[in-house]
Amino acid sequence: MNTDAATLEAELRSYGISVEQLSVDDGEIDLEYMTAFPADRVHDGEIGRACNTLIDMIEADECEPMRVDATVVRSPGDVLGHWHAEAEWFEQLTNYAISETEFSTRVLETVRHETDGGEGATNDEPVDGTESP
Repeated sequence: MNTDAATLEAELRSYGISVEQLSVDDGEIDLEYMTAFPADRVHDGEIGRACNTLIDMIEADECEPMRVDATVVRSPGDVLGHWHAEAEWFEQLTNYAISETEFSTRVLETVRHETDGGEGATNDEPVDGTESP
């Protein structure tokens, strides 16, 4: 099954993800999206919407589980942070080998925020009032 980038982009946009760039190559998705919450931290709810898009597509056999590398920007060229999700995590979730909570925890542990020095800071403080993926 081939995952079509145009279809994936349309689905992400329907979930409220403002896609700036998207490529699907060699079983990996490279996604750059503009956040609707341009604060100091990547918004957990947006990560959840992006992941849920893929989960829904996988469950509908419209997409195969793939690694996602995401870059979150406040505006073009202004990187807020990065996160990723492994293909295996999507497989495990859709096969009921892990819970939604475990999946969310794994993804949120990958979040890295851009800092002035260019080094990523971890997502060790929860964002109140947000949804997890």
